Amino acid sequence: MRTSTHTLSLSLSLSLSHLRHSPCRISLPPPLLSRRPRQFPRLSASSGTSTASVQQQEEEYESLLPEIEAFEFERSAGAAEDMRKVSSAAEVEVKELNELPEEWRRARLAWLCKDLPAHKSTAVKILNGQRKWMRQEDATYLAVHCMRIRENETAFRVYKWMMQQSWYRFDFALATKLADYLGRDRKFSKCREVFDDIINQGRVPSESTFHILVVAYLSAPVQGCLDEACSIYNRMIQLGGYQPRLSLHNSLFKALVSKPGMLSKHYLRQAEFVYHQLVTSGFQVHKDIYGGLIWLHSYQDSVDRERVDEIREEMVRAGIEQGGEVLISILRVCAKGGDAEEAEKTWSKLLQLEIDPPPHAFVYKMEVYSKVGMPKKSLEIFQEMQEKLETTSTAAYNKIIEILCKAQELESAESIMTEFLNSGLKPLTPSYISLLSMYYNLELHDKLEEAFFQCQEKCRHSCTVYSIYLDSLVKVGNLEKAENIFNQMNRDGSVGVNGRSCNIILSGYLSSGNHLKAAKIYDFMCLKKYDIEAPLMEKLDHLLSLNRKVVKRPMSLKLTKEQREILIGLLLGGLQIDSDDQRKNHIIRFDFKVNSSYHYVLKSHIHHQFYEWLHPSFKLSGDIDNEKIPNKFCTIASSHFGFYAEQFWSKGQPTIPTLVHRWLSPCVLAYWYMYGGCRNSSGDILLKIKGRREGVENIVRKFKAMSLDCKVKRKGRVFWIGFLGSNSASFWKLVEPYVLEDVRVFPEAGDHTLEGGSMENENINFNSDSD
Repeated sequence: MRTSTHTLSLSLSLSLSHLRHSPCRISLPPPLLSRRPRQFPRLSASSGTSTASVQQQEEEYESLLPEIEAFEFERSAGAAEDMRKVSSAAEVEVKELNELPEEWRRARLAWLCKDLPAHKSTAVKILNGQRKWMRQEDATYLAVHCMRIRENETAFRVYKWMMQQSWYRFDFALATKLADYLGRDRKFSKCREVFDDIINQGRVPSESTFHILVVAYLSAPVQGCLDEACSIYNRMIQLGGYQPRLSLHNSLFKALVSKPGMLSKHYLRQAEFVYHQLVTSGFQVHKDIYGGLIWLHSYQDSVDRERVDEIREEMVRAGIEQGGEVLISILRVCAKGGDAEEAEKTWSKLLQLEIDPPPHAFVYKMEVYSKVGMPKKSLEIFQEMQEKLETTSTAAYNKIIEILCKAQELESAESIMTEFLNSGLKPLTPSYISLLSMYYNLELHDKLEEAFFQCQEKCRHSCTVYSIYLDSLVKVGNLEKAENIFNQMNRDGSVGVNGRSCNIILSGYLSSGNHLKAAKIYDFMCLKKYDIEAPLMEKLDHLLSLNRKVVKRPMSLKLTKEQREILIGLLLGGLQIDSDDQRKNHIIRFDFKVNSSYHYVLKSHIHHQFYEWLHPSFKLSGDIDNEKIPNKFCTIASSHFGFYAEQFWSKGQPTIPTLVHRWLSPCVLAYWYMYGGCRNSSGDILLKIKGRREGVENIVRKFKAMSLDCKVKRKGRVFWIGFLGSNSASFWKLVEPYVLEDVRVFPEAGDHTLEGGSMENENINFNSDSD
């Protein structure tokens, strides 16, 4: 049914009436509002003229700043003036609808303003239908209207559609306004897209855009956002030449020190940069900034003692007393340097605070006297801690046993270890490693073997524990048992072999004259690119020169069948591949969740399986335990991954291959489950996958052909495939032989979390009809 332009304009008169009264000049709201995060007390207002709309904007902006419990900052003296030093934002020029000469244009634009926000999935299709008449000023009005009614996603779609049109000319004011609104809405990825568009046009984003984007990143509980926030903050100062507000300095610094020390220590350089900006900007530095800097320095592998002393002197000049957290950080510094005199002074100050020192303070004091060769004094401190505190921490047990074992205090170490075992505390593995090392050095191989089997019963399997026992067996000449242990390590994915264990078994074969097996281990080490110890290499040179023309054969890298199946399973679970511009070479990025028990075990196994493919910076030397393996590592750039990039990451986006049903072997499904799956509280098995609906349907048909019924739910861009009831048991029976041993014993419910640690899988209801 055709509708005339006149009829259409009459039917939309209500929409036009409210649009005509909107102002012709839309000003960007103040990007930096005069209010601090909610944990800060408000400044007293200098005048009572603030309006309700400004207060509402302040409250919206306030909600963007994250609440971090590690430090609580108070408002400093220069904060009020800092809030006012904000550059005014540009204005977006748009006409009123009644200024447009054509009535049909006004009617169509009003219709789009009214109906486009309701058609999110088909917005681009609707806009494509308006190409013949729509121009830049029309699209700009539409985008601004969407922002005015807080339909920022629709405004972003309009903006991206504009960029693809031949008539498009870059509008800095529109891009700034859109970026600010998206950032306030916590759409940090879209805000970053618009931010990058501004940069690519050779323009410097406004101060408000920098500020809001940093806050948006800080508000997102997603891995990598803190690094991006630091990058934008640095560019705000170095590229834009802006002076951030005091609140932004403090918010970023709080985020840097909000994680545990071993994770936060890598942000020391950034924290020092924030501190430098505070000082050079003339702001009063809060006491927790000083404390946070000393705290970060104390966790460094090599502590800059001079810098720590400088910060302490600056605290004294500022009239700030050293609190408990600062004194404990100083104790940690003394423990790493073995400074007993300074440690005693710090301990006295800590006792003057009239609070009982926490358990880790005793641990640091024990370590100080261990460094100066006084293990008996460390034992006295441990016993003093037991008298003063009701409980003894795991860290204290592990540290005192480590100290006594290094000093070869056999009886004391065994006595404390027995007490530790009876306490029921865990983990025990660090103490067992210390105990096994002491037995090895004292050549008490019978006790070492007994402790090894005891450790196997009480602890998770550890490559370091196995390596010490393997070394003991080789040393006493029990090569047959050593070979069995080595093979067991190689088969057990949660243990694996490394360069040290290979060198140990290689030395055993060479010492016993078993040259054939020595040559096989040599080939295996060349394949994995493990370093061979110099004395062993001298023997191998002579041995191989007798049997081969080439002593060191170049080993070309090639994916094994097992590695190929592992890759497919991980890619289905969300593994990422990066490609160069020509898509010739590709890098696989392994990313394991910090708070996932499945991933804790899996990362060690994957690190061993793909060791020869890893980038040199991730090839760790010595004993490689889970604690040493980073949660993120990547391979070298190689064309061998081209097939997987084309099939699973076409055009840089996760894709489900057309032929995926041919590759769903039990091994593939097991690694998909371990990397991107879990069990919920009901015992049902869930598998996560990203891609198009057609690909998911293809997988479901394959499962049905395997007599596995499943249900599918879509949540955002993610599909969840659920195996319920008896189907869960059937799936588990299929994949169990390929699931890592330590993964099998984990609790079913709530142990494996995904997507930033949220239990979103618990919210997937498969009882209703599947999508």
